[in-house]
Amino acid sequence: QVQLVESGGGLVQPGGSLRLSCAASGSIVSINHMGWYRQAPGRQRELVATITRGGSTNYAESVKGRFIISRDNGQNTAYLQINSLKPEDTAVYYCNAELTYITNSRIYTNFYWGQGTQVTVSS
Repeated sequence: QVQLVESGGGLVQPGGSLRLSCAASGSIVSINHMGWYRQAPGRQRELVATITRGGSTNYAESVKGRFIISRDNGQNTAYLQINSLKPEDTAVYYCNAELTYITNSRIYTNFYWGQGTQVTVSS
């Protein structure tokens, strides 16, 4: 069974930093797209940043210059370095990835979501 597990969230003061991790596990053959999304209370889930297997990145305008997405293909892990945090960055952060994996000797490709990690920015 494949899954994505996020970690690294927490409570941080405005201006602080956190590093989120998203680890894929299971019979993974390869991981293509990986991305981070967030959902604040009462709001829709929104894109934060994405990264291709080759390392091309894309960011939401609201986080450009403050957030950095990266990945370690050997470890099947994506990271989100979040700096200069603002109260409006408070949300549950979710990892999304396009996973190619083996189940019962067959190869599948599907998008998966992690369970989310809470980031709270408050003084």
